Amino acid sequence: MLPLCCFLFFFFFLLCGLPQHSFAYRRGSLSSSMDQTWHPATATWYGAAEGDGTDGGACGYGPLVDVRPFRARVGAVSDVLFKGGEGCGACYKVKCSDHSICSRRPATIIVIDQCPGGYCAFGRTHFDLSGGAFGHMAISGEANNLRNRGEIPVLFRRTPCRYKGRNIAFHVNEGSTDYWLSLLVEFQDGDGDIGSMQIRQSTSNVWLNMKHIWGATWCVVGGPLEGPFSVRLTSLTRKKTVSARYVIPKNWSSKATYTSKLNFDV
Repeated sequence: MLPLCCFLFFFFFLLCGLPQHSFAYRRGSLSSSMDQTWHPATATWYGAAEGDGTDGGACGYGPLVDVRPFRARVGAVSDVLFKGGEGCGACYKVKCSDHSICSRRPATIIVIDQCPGGYCAFGRTHFDLSGGAFGHMAISGEANNLRNRGEIPVLFRRTPCRYKGRNIAFHVNEGSTDYWLSLLVEFQDGDGDIGSMQIRQSTSNVWLNMKHIWGATWCVVGGPLEGPFSVRLTSLTRKKTVSARYVIPKNWSSKATYTSKLNFDV
């Protein structure tokens, strides 16, 4: 049997070699600007009633979803908003309009997972929220009654992500080598979503295009790749670009996380 690291390398190498548009997705009206209009959708909840939602999720954030700022502020979304994974990290305000049980206070959630099938199928715009986020929409003392309703109509809109005290970080995924490097993007303020990503070696002035594998994960094939590496990100929504100079050191390690000194403007 192949060691886990070899299996991961082979699997992700195949994904990284696919054309960048192999993942079909729909770009909604929110993909070109930070929309301030409230749009109709539906919502359900999952996990424990007062819980934080899923462990991990399709975006690949893993144990981050169980700690702040993600904790209890997360949700899975249907394909319309998931966008083949490019919607990962986007933030939304979600509120229900039944004021007999709901307050006017929206829940602010971060997309960390994909909601497949069921309520999320057939092109519907749907949020599957953590129990904590769902109950946050209720007036005081009515959280359990709201959760008992199951699926409810809601209104939603994009909102800038805010990770107070944190800058953009890059997690080196397990299986990465000098010939195949895979990065998970974390804590990007503002738009939250990533539309393109490039990497530059210390020995070159050329920016290499990284390919979107899935979720918040990007990769590059080449080699041998020589660090330290600079990383350039462009947001999907507003096409804003930031460059983290030499953020990943020469002696980088698989499964390590490297934090930049910058972030997108909110």
